[in-house]
Amino acid sequence: MFPDTSSSSSSSSSDEEQEMCLRRPKIYRRREQHFSSLDDIEFFDRFRLTKRSVLCLLQQIASSLSFPSNRGGCIEPMQQLLLTLRFYATGNMLITAGDFIGVSKASASRIVQRVSQSIALLRPKYIEMCEGDIEMQAEAEKFYKIARFPKTIGAIGCTLIKIKSPGGDDTETFRCRKDFFAMKVQTVSDSELRIRDIVARWPGSAHNQTVFDNSNLKRKFQSGKFGPYLLVGDSSYTLEPYLMTKLVDARTDSEKLYNESIIKTRNVVERKNGVWKHRFPILSSGIRVKLETTLAIIVAIGVLHNVALDMSDIFPEEWSSEIQEEEESLCQHISSSASQARQLIINEHFDDI
Repeated sequence: MFPDTSSSSSSSSSDEEQEMCLRRPKIYRRREQHFSSLDDIEFFDRFRLTKRSVLCLLQQIASSLSFPSNRGGCIEPMQQLLLTLRFYATGNMLITAGDFIGVSKASASRIVQRVSQSIALLRPKYIEMCEGDIEMQAEAEKFYKIARFPKTIGAIGCTLIKIKSPGGDDTETFRCRKDFFAMKVQTVSDSELRIRDIVARWPGSAHNQTVFDNSNLKRKFQSGKFGPYLLVGDSSYTLEPYLMTKLVDARTDSEKLYNESIIKTRNVVERKNGVWKHRFPILSSGIRVKLETTLAIIVAIGVLHNVALDMSDIFPEEWSSEIQEEEESLCQHISSSASQARQLIINEHFDDI
């Protein structure tokens, strides 16, 4: 007699049928060739960069986006880049960006992470402070033409970038004073709205001064790397010989002129934030990916901002409207050397106006 296997065979067959029903067949969707199908205006409206800038960028990151073969319907570097730019430009869900190019949500997620990290690695090339006496003097002259504030090579400020809740024990440290989860991002802008320095690793509850105190930039200024040149900031920063802030109580005419000048000079960082966030609205609407990718996206968009300026991409005038950041209160002890440095500037540059 042979054993009765009918019941086990029936069960096995049922499991296989169920597995086949649950397993989704792999579908290769039609992928749009937006670079060739859109005219220049349509392309800029959708990706926020010109075709010329996109090609320049692609040449620098294509090798890190390429696959060994085309097996499995792999996605070309150009399509990966355009998907990521579309995600930055809309701030929509990953599935929406994937649908625009013709890939799944999972593929879109991997692509955004890969492309963002590749662009962020270009940071040393595109985001750097002025170096050398000639370059610093040239930048100081450009700043001086704005409002006659001397020796300036950068305007410093922090902005909040909305993110999804990162989860974990430290979640609430990311909740900012405006009651949403955010990253506190410090940037330095030059006179032409270029990002010269960026720090994108602090939670939204961090104070501006804390971000600056723990930055490499402060250590470089303290070491004398930038000579007599300085930054201008708002009242959320402690006055330093290399970081000028406005007077809280300006009484004399020269002190009032000093305040007017430093406010106009520092305005470039707020205008830079306007262009930055209008070009890539994901910075305003919120970045809804895991924290590691979020940090790469912020730096990558900083790189893209400078690429666009280098390539002379023209942007709508309304993009440059300033974004006013709420000044944080700061109980500060002003050193005598910092106070003397500010008074010297007032005496030498605003006393006789």
